[in-house]
Amino acid sequence: MPLTPLNAISPVDGRYYETLQPLSPYFSELGLIRYRVRIEVEYFLALAKVLPELKSFGANKEPMLKKIFEAFTEEDAAKIKEIEKTTNHDVKAVEYFVKEKFEKLGLGAVREFIHFGLTSQDINNTAIPLSLKEFMDEEYFPLLTKLISMLQQLAHEWRDISMLARTHGQPASPTRLGKEIQVFITRLEKQVEMLRTVPYSAKFGGATGNLNAHYVTYPEIDWNSFSVDFCNQLGLSRSFPTTQIEHYDNLAAYCDALKRINTILIDLSRDFWQYISMEYFKQRIREGEIGSSAMPHKVNPIDFENAEGNLGFANAIFEHLAAKLPISRLQRDLTDSTVLRNIGVPLSHSYLAYKSLIKGLGKVELNKSAIDGDLDANWAVVAEAIQTVLRSEGYPNPYEALKDLTRKNEKITRESITTFIEALQIKDEVKKRLKEITPFNYTGR
Repeated sequence: MPLTPLNAISPVDGRYYETLQPLSPYFSELGLIRYRVRIEVEYFLALAKVLPELKSFGANKEPMLKKIFEAFTEEDAAKIKEIEKTTNHDVKAVEYFVKEKFEKLGLGAVREFIHFGLTSQDINNTAIPLSLKEFMDEEYFPLLTKLISMLQQLAHEWRDISMLARTHGQPASPTRLGKEIQVFITRLEKQVEMLRTVPYSAKFGGATGNLNAHYVTYPEIDWNSFSVDFCNQLGLSRSFPTTQIEHYDNLAAYCDALKRINTILIDLSRDFWQYISMEYFKQRIREGEIGSSAMPHKVNPIDFENAEGNLGFANAIFEHLAAKLPISRLQRDLTDSTVLRNIGVPLSHSYLAYKSLIKGLGKVELNKSAIDGDLDANWAVVAEAIQTVLRSEGYPNPYEALKDLTRKNEKITRESITTFIEALQIKDEVKKRLKEITPFNYTGR
């Protein structure tokens, strides 16, 4: 049965396939194969600059060879998968495919320098970080930047909206809505800044990391410097020394950094969900959209719920990747390859979540009357302000006086606050100052 979005097991390739198509060139099987082919070709071109046998190769052939991966097709990938049926080794199948391409281009005489001195993980541990780097630069950061920009717009638009704050779910000293959103912006920006400092690490060192085959064949060449330069030209940082595989410490740091960003966005999703529940926000709906199959009146905050679910799922996988990948038995076991194939899964769920948040934020509308009503119903929150001013005036036991007032079994209103202030034995100008404090203006800076 051909794979379609309807019969796919994972929603990444099923229900969400259309949304996640931009990730396919980086993390699909086709994408991985294309990146492997690219590394093989780029490596050969780098060898052509240092090996005496390849000096007559000619730089004019470089564009022709780069077309092997630049014009790589699904048919090419299918050919590699067909070769793999015989080799039972995915990277060796790539090597044979590239050799066939060289034969067709009349370069059969130099074909044995393809994959020269390498092990499969030199290809995998360069191809995968390169695909991650290009995905982050071309898809992830632009989408996250769009999300942060949307939050910045809302923070600016609502910068003067006074709002009741809540600590432990209880009414607390008022704040401003724009400032509350700015908290998330600042947290995200700091985590993005940290994320950008993590190198995209590649392992390029032969069968056990020492470039044994390279040095025994061409001992006069500084192969370590060659490998560093090769990785650098791809925008990667070469890990050295290593075993047969990349030690994945930086990739683990990446997963942890992405998880922290997602955790902040889970916090954001839950807060917006709560504000919608409190009717601080209304949601614009599209014509024909249904909130509940049973209750016609409902408009559910599904975008924030979808975001929270996808972010949590992504974080669970990021956590496993970060915990598992840096651990390998001796020189290497195969568990890293099995796990690493799934790097696109948490990134896909993160991508889905960011899309959902952008959609959800674009639908919320401020319900100022509900926000103002909540403030006006909670005059007790100015008790902190009054008792603090009274402290500065030397008034005896101001905290206890306000506690007695606000914990009576009666509603605190503007009138009851005013009556309390009038009864205080303090200067008239201080009374005037205290009466000017309201839940709407007691918001700090």
